Amino acid sequence: MAILACLGYVMRMRVATLREGGRDGTLVVVGQNGDTFARAGEIAPTLQAALDNWDEAEPKLRALQAKLDSGEVAGETLDVAQLHSPLPRAYEWIDGSAYINHIVLVRKARNAEPPETLRTEPLVYQGGSGVLLAPTDDVPIPDEGWGLDFESELVVILGDTPRGVSADNAAQHIKLITICNDVSARNLIPGELKKGFGFFNSKPASAFGPFAITPDELGDAFQDGRVHLPMKTLLNGEVAGECDAGPEMHFSFHDLIAHITKTRAFTAGTLLGSGTVSNEDPEKGVSCLAERRMREIIATGSPSTAFLKDGDEIEISITDGNGRNVFGTIKQTVRKP
Repeated sequence: MAILACLGYVMRMRVATLREGGRDGTLVVVGQNGDTFARAGEIAPTLQAALDNWDEAEPKLRALQAKLDSGEVAGETLDVAQLHSPLPRAYEWIDGSAYINHIVLVRKARNAEPPETLRTEPLVYQGGSGVLLAPTDDVPIPDEGWGLDFESELVVILGDTPRGVSADNAAQHIKLITICNDVSARNLIPGELKKGFGFFNSKPASAFGPFAITPDELGDAFQDGRVHLPMKTLLNGEVAGECDAGPEMHFSFHDLIAHITKTRAFTAGTLLGSGTVSNEDPEKGVSCLAERRMREIIATGSPSTAFLKDGDEIEISITDGNGRNVFGTIKQTVRKP
């Protein structure tokens, strides 16, 4: 194992969930190039089971990862279509809105003022987590009038997290990181918010990246609870945005954890999102259509970009400094049921 550590194998791990073995799938570790995997059933049958017993499962999963990467274990060929989201269902899905530019633009789009606590207290909502989409699942669009939109985000997966965690002590509770397409029905949001009770029908099922990785997999790119890498989003094969995920994340994941644990604890397997990755520089593009439409309104007085329609294709990924697609690619097609 010491030799493997010198080669850099021990300090990295990527896990995924095969669409087999029941509704929670089968846990695997993923090879360095993202094209092979090794089954981890002898360690934990599912990712949730591993998270429930993380202190014992993590070192065994890392050892299996090292054996896969070194060739000691022969990997099976991976097709991303075989994978579900890392957690096909989760105890909780909590999404923040940590990028100030996104909050300002989407509030303008629906003629709403930003909250007075914009820069001092994170916005969060709790979405549905019992049914999550796989990274290659179609995005259903029952009614194009709902104004369906993609939102490219980062997500951390928590271990057991007690109430009252400070931002300074939050890092230890982040076990894994992945990406997300947080689907939104933009035209349903204003009516729901008028009721004063938050999002519900306007937030259908979200999809998560093929791979979930340990924070050390990112090396220096994960600093202060932020992922300092570009989030790339393609719409119908064209770049919609390549936004820097780190510098303009006003509230870090550490801040978000401190906020959500103010009054309650969270169980292992809780998903916590960053909100839509957003940059002020328009040259960086967008991670959702609502921002593009707002910029068009500011420039010309009206939006020219339509929301998603049947047949549209969305791709979301993050590539590290070595050119490696660290989370795999969310690749979805919008389809009428």
